[in-house]
Order: sequence, then structure tokens, then C-alpha cells
Amino acid sequence: MRIVVVGGGVMGLATAWQLTRRGERPIVVERFARGHHEGASHGETRNYNNAYGDAHYLDLLALAREGWDALGEVDGEPLLRRHGLVSHGPGPALGAANRAPLAELADALTARGIPADLLDGAEAARRWPGMRFESTVLYSPDAGVARAAAALRELERRTVAAGGEVRWNTRVAAIAPDADGVDVVTDAGVLRADVVVATVGAWTEKLLGASGDAGPAATGGGVTRGGGLGIQLPRLRVTEETPAHFTPRIDVPWPSFNHFVAPGSQPANVYGMPTPGEGVKVGFHGIGDEVDPDARPHRSVRQRELRAYVREWFPGLDPDSAVPISCTYTTTPDEAFVLDRVGRVVVGAGFSGQGFKFAPGVGATLAELALDPTARADPAFRLR
Repeated sequence: MRIVVVGGGVMGLATAWQLTRRGERPIVVERFARGHHEGASHGETRNYNNAYGDAHYLDLLALAREGWDALGEVDGEPLLRRHGLVSHGPGPALGAANRAPLAELADALTARGIPADLLDGAEAARRWPGMRFESTVLYSPDAGVARAAAALRELERRTVAAGGEVRWNTRVAAIAPDADGVDVVTDAGVLRADVVVATVGAWTEKLLGASGDAGPAATGGGVTRGGGLGIQLPRLRVTEETPAHFTPRIDVPWPSFNHFVAPGSQPANVYGMPTPGEGVKVGFHGIGDEVDPDARPHRSVRQRELRAYVREWFPGLDPDSAVPISCTYTTTPDEAFVLDRVGRVVVGAGFSGQGFKFAPGVGATLAELALDPTARADPAFRLR
């Protein structure tokens, strides 16, 4: 089967790799150069957060974990660093519409065979003295971080080694399905495909939506203006997020973390993780300015509030050492992902700032949708 994947971030590369595992030789086209910082996949680390209670997320996480384990080690180190995850606070978890007590999250994890323990705040503070806790803490030693940059390189390497192609610096002008296939019109010519998988992040509405022009000229993620297919997508809010790395003041272990804050106490929930050589990343979840991805200001926001948060909750970090980082979120109204097929076009979108850890599972799901027109993702991920 001739399959073209538009978008060469982690979701597109994971899909291509999963297609090669199924005997296919996909072509990935990406407008930007390898290693670019224009989307949501760059950087050294991403949180491998398993603190979910909903079955559809836990199912996808299990599928992703199979993929991460299959990818194994790169440069002598696993792509998943499992140094553990701590989650605390009284608010709703990431991706959850309503508050779920940490005990319920612990039960959901242990029911899947995922180690999870509840600790009191004092015990957690003894284990991780660089952090402050006020209440019960959910600890899972099976979580940590994904080595993001290394994962992208490995996914590309495996795709190409299996006969696929990755074409960087290749801009897509339009996707044109017809009764017999799909034309993918690029600045280097037309690619004919049986199925197209679109994983273009912040440019999804511009490429696939009703107008194909949700803002100024679309030129990112493999897309240029005028490619809209009229697919009825949920509203996709594109924001520029600016977490920051902070320098540790003490030499202590650092887990990955979620702080589900009390509503109104902070601008948003907080997440973070250690990044060797850069410090400890801390960020507010999903509160950046809404932007056109083709006109990102690369402006740091909420840094004063973030430093104040670190000063209050992280005695082991220097709050004045912040080095901001910029990335994009593409968020659906309920933060549920879009994994679906419309005709000959498969859509992967709306990962809402929490998608990277799921990438091998997302890739497997999109690969099945591409290969089998009768396949369906979980109802929570389907277009409505």
C-alpha cells in the first residue's frame, strides 16, 4: 500500500515506524529541517506521566509502553528513563474533566499491573527533599521521562532502515483525495498515495479543516495555505507554552512530577521533570497565549508566576535561574486526542500538551486506521 505521512514530528515518525513493523514502506514529508524547534516535539525530555484513571488513556499507554520497550536502548540508555513520578494536590489530573482522588488513580494503575503507592507528605519530602508536599502523594516508580530528541532520531533511523523514507524540507501545498487515491502536492512534485496520515500538530486546522485558512498563510508542519479538506474538527486551540529549566541548589534525586493544584491557587496545573545537563523543567500546563503557528512571537509568558511557584514549592531549586523554553500545544476542548479516519485521510491531532509519551501507541493506532478502513480508535478519540 502507498502511504504518505504528512508531518515529521514524533507522531508522524512513530506512525511511520509502526507501519514498517506491519510490512509497509511509508514516505514521511516534513516542511521543516530535521531537529527544528517550530512544533511540539523538540527538546531532550518529555514527561512519561502515567497518572491517568480513564480506561482509554490507560489502554493507549499500554500500547505505547509496548512500543517504547520495542525501541529499547539508544546509545546505551533506554529511551524511557524510569526514575519515578510523583503526583500530588487536590485538583483535577491532566486530561481529566473532573477531580479523581489520588487513591482512585492508584487503584486504576494497580489494576493494570502498574506499580503505584500512596505516601503521606512527610514521607515524600524525606524521599525528595528538593520538593515540598502538603498532602497525600501518588508515586509510581514505572514512570519518568522519555528521551525526546533521541526518540525522534531512533524512529527515523528504524523507518529508513526498513525501507521507508523521511523527506525533510518538503512543503505540502495540498492533499487532494479522489475515488482511487490521494494526491499529496508538494513543492517537489506530487506524491500519489492510497492513504494519507496527517500528523501536523498546530497546523491541523489549516490543512484539514473546513476553510484551510484558520489564520495567516500556513507554512508549517508540512503545510501551505489552501489545503483545507473540510473535515469537521473540534476546535483546536494553538498556544505557545513556556516552561523553564531551573538549576538545582542541592544534589538530591529528582522524580518527574504533577501538581494538581487547587483551583485558583495557581495559573494552572504544574508538571515537570529532570533534564540532565539542563536542570529541572517546571511548567504550567496549557496557559500560553493563543498564537498562529506561522507567526509565533517566541515570547515567554507567566515567568514571574512560575518563579514564584518554584520559590514556594521547590526548596531545592534556584527560582531565579529560569531558562525558558518555547513549544506549542494544540488542545481540544476536553483535551481528548483525535485519532480517526475520514475517507482516505487519517487524522492524528489535538494532543493537548500530553501526547509525547503516548507516541508509539498513537502511531500503532494511526497505522491500523491507515491499513484497515473498518478499524476504529476508542470512541473517546473519534471525531464527533
